[in-house]
Amino acid sequence: MLLWSTFVNHHARARRAVCLGLVALACSGLGLVAPSEAQAQAPRFMVMASTTSTEQSGLFAHLLPAFKQASGIDVRVVALGTGQALDTARRGDADVVFVHDQVAEERFVAEGFGLKRQAVMYNDFILVGPKADPAGVKGRDIAQALGKLAARKDGFVSRGDKSGTHAAELRYWRTAGVDVAANKPAGYAECGCGMGPALNIAASKNAYVLTDRGTWLNFKNRGDLAVLVEGDQRLFNQYGVMVVNPAKHPHVKADLAQAFVDWVVSPAGQTSIAAYKIGGEQLFFPNAKP
Repeated sequence: MLLWSTFVNHHARARRAVCLGLVALACSGLGLVAPSEAQAQAPRFMVMASTTSTEQSGLFAHLLPAFKQASGIDVRVVALGTGQALDTARRGDADVVFVHDQVAEERFVAEGFGLKRQAVMYNDFILVGPKADPAGVKGRDIAQALGKLAARKDGFVSRGDKSGTHAAELRYWRTAGVDVAANKPAGYAECGCGMGPALNIAASKNAYVLTDRGTWLNFKNRGDLAVLVEGDQRLFNQYGVMVVNPAKHPHVKADLAQAFVDWVVSPAGQTSIAAYKIGGEQLFFPNAKP
């Protein structure tokens, strides 16, 4: 009897082992794994809300793989106008913000939505328009150029999307003594779109448009457009980065976001930014403070 009992128990254990093996195999085939294994396999990623210029200029396609190689962290970019990017972060739908409207960025931090704002890089805005330049705006003075456009009916495409570029454009109109909110010039049209689409519209209509230089250099569908106004100190375009405050949104991946901020302002990140060129021309100039 003892031998028989031992045989039965051994056989039962064997059947249980086979069953457990089959269940594990079935779960593996369905993509189901134990929690600890799933956690180990889960990729580390964070969400960045950024301006369209960093995306459409091609900078992120160059920069983010270098960050991933250094950190193992994936970055999923939501490219919007700066105002919309900041609103996305205010709702807690992003972990880090990388934009270019210093006044709005400092307000974002003052309201408690972002941690320390850090300067990262700069380039400049330029006014592009028809090569023939019917409004005669070519030169270095952006206010004078917009003043000439306001007196005519030549087409001007505004992003009209509360982006950093749109905010800068409105400042330049005010400097020219023009209140476009109260009295839009005859040829003024808002597209409510990103920089790439705005350039496409300007190219199709042979109109004037304010753009950041990075997106312009990466823009292929230029049509008859050319750079007409550049070099004015007021066209300086600074970019900043901020971790979204986890005190406002506890689910924010502040540790991953801070890892990106630390890297992009480090010598490695700054060197990577400087190395991004199109046709031998550098698009962004790192200026993070140690």
